[in-house]
Amino acid sequence: MKRWKLWLPLALFAFAAGLSLYRLSVPGDGFVRSQMIGQKLPDFQLPAATEGVPGLSAQDFTDGKPRLLNFFGSWCAPCQQEAPHLEALARAGAEIHGVALRDRPDDVAAFLRQYGNPFTQIGSDTDLRVQLLMGSSGVPETYVIAGDGTILHQHIGDIRAEHVPMLLQKLRAAR
Repeated sequence: MKRWKLWLPLALFAFAAGLSLYRLSVPGDGFVRSQMIGQKLPDFQLPAATEGVPGLSAQDFTDGKPRLLNFFGSWCAPCQQEAPHLEALARAGAEIHGVALRDRPDDVAAFLRQYGNPFTQIGSDTDLRVQLLMGSSGVPETYVIAGDGTILHQHIGDIRAEHVPMLLQKLRAAR
């Protein structure tokens, strides 16, 4: 009877290790997809994240023009890596609005000075309320928003050069 008590922890460990290895071998990106795709933006109004760039509200997405909505943080290394690709999107005609998450105005300003500012507007989401309402799972994350405020597409992770044509195509299709 005592012998099985010695083997039980080892058996539980082996089961947990096997389950972990199985999950690593199963294809999947491990990201949480937003349940908001196909729905209207939730109502929100965010103050400006830094001086010189206007804040952001859901109403800014209802004038008939499709846009990108990018969640980022000055403290986020992948956000720094995607900055040149956001600039490329802006140069190609994409209008990009940003939401700075848990950031201070001075840090956002320093980020924009160092990495460029492709954003037309940037709202400050210090309590992550808008991020949670959107079903966003982290940063960076970018959404394609139709001109009536409908969320059409979610891009999880940093935008890379190979993603730029796809996002531009999705914006064109949203017109």
